[in-house]
Amino acid sequence: MIKATRVLCGLFAMLILVATLPAHAQTYVDMFDFVDANGCCPSYPGVLAQGRDGNLYGTTQNGGTNTYGTVFVMNLSTGFLSTLYSFDIPHGQGPQAGLAMGFDGNFYGTTYLGGASPGVGVLFKFTPGGPPTILHNFANTTDGAYPRQPPIPAPDGNLYGVTGNGTNYVVYRVTPSGTFTPVATAPGYSYAPLLLATDGKLYGVTNFGGTYNGGTVFQLTLGKIPKVKIIYSFGSSQSTGFNPTGGLMQASDGKLYGTTPNGGSSSGGVLFQLTTAGGYKVLRSFAAAAPATDGYGPLAGLVQGSDGFLYGVNPNGGASGFGTLFRINTTGSTFQVLHNFDGVSGANPTSTPILATNGKIYGMTMSGGAFHQGVFYSFDNALKPFASLFVIWSGKLGNSLDILGQGFSNATGVKFGTGPGTFVAGNDTYMTATVATGSTTGHVTVLEPAGNLASPQTFKVIPTISGFNPSSGQVGTSVVITGTSFLQTTAVKFGGVKATVFTVNSDSQITAIVPTGAVTGKVVVTTKGGTATSPTAFTVTP
Repeated sequence: MIKATRVLCGLFAMLILVATLPAHAQTYVDMFDFVDANGCCPSYPGVLAQGRDGNLYGTTQNGGTNTYGTVFVMNLSTGFLSTLYSFDIPHGQGPQAGLAMGFDGNFYGTTYLGGASPGVGVLFKFTPGGPPTILHNFANTTDGAYPRQPPIPAPDGNLYGVTGNGTNYVVYRVTPSGTFTPVATAPGYSYAPLLLATDGKLYGVTNFGGTYNGGTVFQLTLGKIPKVKIIYSFGSSQSTGFNPTGGLMQASDGKLYGTTPNGGSSSGGVLFQLTTAGGYKVLRSFAAAAPATDGYGPLAGLVQGSDGFLYGVNPNGGASGFGTLFRINTTGSTFQVLHNFDGVSGANPTSTPILATNGKIYGMTMSGGAFHQGVFYSFDNALKPFASLFVIWSGKLGNSLDILGQGFSNATGVKFGTGPGTFVAGNDTYMTATVATGSTTGHVTVLEPAGNLASPQTFKVIPTISGFNPSSGQVGTSVVITGTSFLQTTAVKFGGVKATVFTVNSDSQITAIVPTGAVTGKVVVTTKGGTATSPTAFTVTP
């Protein structure tokens, strides 16, 4: 637990900052200094996870009672950091990865070492209040070894991760109950967690491999037999960067963004943009040579704020030489150093920052602080609080999704796009919302007296067709199509031919005219949320 003197000093410092800085000022706060039993030296990727209670959970790779690393929670309301578990060798050693929350509200992670013989790492589930549950002991065979990333949840209810043992690089699937299955071969070793994109596919980076052995970005398509496809190979030239370590993030424009610690036109690494089809662009090259005011050598991933900017950290350079916290727009035309780490309040940030639903950015440094063992920090840039959709970004009428945020105890309603939804608040920071009649594709908004919270993600409401009447007819016949979620219909087809005339009568009914050239085949309705196909064919008669 935090020592009382440390907390009082931290709170006093925060009060001074709040009292002296103008409204909407950029405020950096060293919230906690790691030391020995509380954990030590959080490293990359060091992923933080926001729980259903609104707090942030993470790991340190060293320290704790047994010196093998810890699981901790930072209470965002009180500013207290508590050590929840100290690893021992049987439960793993060196949890470098951080944590990811699953659909069940538990946390999942890996350790780089420890576990059963040969002691090359474990995959665990963690429920606050008890020791980790070991889901898999890596055996250094076909399952790989030395995992450095947490598995992330996917819409199929399973979790996916990447590991390797020097010759065998494995993409694996694990169920919440612990059934572990290698499902594909990765292009190389990966330090970063996978990213679930809005297209339903997973994207990852490898530190090496690919055409030029400079690392890759790969795409994992889920299904009965998951498939890996390399969409970009790093190392074609020095200027484009190579050896990516930090994970990818998907911005509101649908493009992927990330960093490399090496390469670039100034040899200090790059920040890049990538389309899901593989279109690559360097947005900024960092300079390793003095004075290196922007910082250089990024090992962490990025986050996007409600202002549209991407936020990230460099572990080296800056005004004091201990790294920087920066923001950049998605075109690369605007770059700004927001904070220079000074050593006293943190140094050498390598863990990926997280944007919590309260609008603040949180992260950790590997060193610096009062005990030179790293700090847990917050950065307030006056970004708006928001509601975060958990993993599921599309669904049909009656489907539910989890939402994280704040103030849910006072929520009065939920909207999907411009239409209504229903909800059940589990607590003040977690709710379950359900797609209802009239829900439309768009941002999900939680209605609250203190101010509505909108999701940065778009939720797609998928239509369905239950039937049509009549079942056959000539060109020019008026056909009534019944189903769900028709309000945003953009096209109707008969046997693959577009109807030039159709009317959306309601969310559950469309009247369409069989078009010239139509052939016998199924009826297809396309909306902004997706496509629905009729269970039977419409017969076009002479």
